[in-house]
Amino acid sequence: MREAPTLLLLHGGPGADHSIYRPAFSALSDVAQIIYLDHRGNGRSDSGSKESWTLGQWADDVKAFCDALDIQKPIVYGASFGGVVAMAYATRYLAHPQALVLVSTTAQATSHTAAKVAMFGRLGGPEAAELAHRRFVSGDTSPEVLGAWLKVAVPLYTQTAAQPGEMERILMNRDATAWFNRVGGKGRAFDMLAELSRVQCPTLVLGGQLDPMLPIACQRDIAHALMPSLVTYREFERCGHGVIPDVPDQAIPLLREFVIQQSRPSTQ
Repeated sequence: MREAPTLLLLHGGPGADHSIYRPAFSALSDVAQIIYLDHRGNGRSDSGSKESWTLGQWADDVKAFCDALDIQKPIVYGASFGGVVAMAYATRYLAHPQALVLVSTTAQATSHTAAKVAMFGRLGGPEAAELAHRRFVSGDTSPEVLGAWLKVAVPLYTQTAAQPGEMERILMNRDATAWFNRVGGKGRAFDMLAELSRVQCPTLVLGGQLDPMLPIACQRDIAHALMPSLVTYREFERCGHGVIPDVPDQAIPLLREFVIQQSRPSTQ
């Protein structure tokens, strides 16, 4: 028996579940205790009220979840929307995380929208660009748009096609997606960029240069906002959203080394 760091995985969405991380993250089970968490109102977790689907509540849930399981100093990994929750948590509970991993995410709800629409157009043509404009500029979260999004836009997220059955096994709560991203909703208003300088733990930031959902400029903003002595930043060519699906041979070893570093005794 030996003590290993806890790697707490926060999935994207909102509305999805943790299955997007399986089985890739099993490769890290020899260096960390891996815990998959579905956010409140997402996946297999209880829904609660729509009014509780806020960044503040999701951040508090991460801390409360760790307290309930007596998890101390977790390494919190968040990709996409999960990274947004991870930043909200880390800026509310400065001393709680051992480290952060922020992948294909953003600290600002409406940053680089034009680049987002342009990249969808580059990868998927006029139909994808128009759909992205309707969703991110017009704020259309109707069932019609979200249904078309799954067919037209989601396949453009990564350069590598999803494995058979990968998308079908995700348990979605589309109400959470629509509620958070509605016009006037929190998903269109949050801005944590100025707060990131307060983060006190080592942070690994990863992004793909062909990410249409959250353009690479979003990750560059995050890296620049963090304390320079605490941030490690990497971006990958020919890589889309989530990084690991497209470049697992590069990203998993990088993540492994980062996790191992957090378990080494401090030399200070």
